[in-house]
Order: sequence, then structure tokens, then C-alpha cells
Amino acid sequence: MITVIQRVSKAKVIIDNKVYSQIEKGIVILLGICQNDTEKDVVKLVEKIVNLRIMADNQDRMNLSLKDANCQVLVVSQFTLCSNLKSGRRPDFNKVMAPKPAWHLYDLFAKQLQFHLRTVATGSFGARMAVELINDGPVTFILDSNQI
Repeated sequence: MITVIQRVSKAKVIIDNKVYSQIEKGIVILLGICQNDTEKDVVKLVEKIVNLRIMADNQDRMNLSLKDANCQVLVVSQFTLCSNLKSGRRPDFNKVMAPKPAWHLYDLFAKQLQFHLRTVATGSFGARMAVELINDGPVTFILDSNQI
């Protein structure tokens, strides 16, 4: 699993010109689910993410975890994160997990986050979405379950 984590002051998902979900202070997680990912990857990533000290403390230092700062999270599926851009000009999506098992892991990821955080919003898996956000910092991290 590959994630892009962005600290935000607010964010929302829009589908068919209507707000589908939204959050205030917290993070947006773009989640790419690759062929060989498992439930173990979900558990590893969630544990790492909720404990990352990427939120600002009173001195504006990245010193608080998402749990400490009582943050909200917006999770959006992003299959393109598992693409291969090494050769040619068109992305290769051969490493992307098929939709049905990927949806299961996406859903599990969001539910695991809910055990730790008060507000977890999601996009609509497989839908065409517009994601609007105000990146706070800007602060952006890339986290791969194969590297933790």
C-alpha cells in the first residue's frame, strides 16, 4: 500500500457537483492498494499513521500525533499511486489490485482508523471525485507499507 498524507486545515470530496464528505483540521490520505497488499499492510499503515507526530504543537513544531491533536481524517482511494512510470509515456497499472479485493482493504483501512480517531471520512471507492484541500504547511508525506 502506498499513501500520500497531507496535513490540511480543511478538505472535501465532491462527486457530481455535491459535497460527499468533508473534514476540518487533520489529514487527507490518498490510498493506493497494490496487488500484493494484505490486511497486515492495513494494520501496519494505520498504526504508523495514527502515531506519526506530524501535527503542530503550541510552538508550531511537528510534535503531536493525530491522536494527540484529535484530528480528522479523509481517506480517498487513489489507484494511480500503484502505477509504474519507468518506461514509456503511459502509466502501467499492472500492479494495481483488482477492484473487489481492493475495496475490502480500503474499507478495512477506514474502519481501523475509526478505532483510533474521532472523525474518519471517506471518498467513494471507484467513483470519479474532485478533492479540494487546503494543505497546512505545506506538509506532505509518502508512506509505503513495504518500507515500514
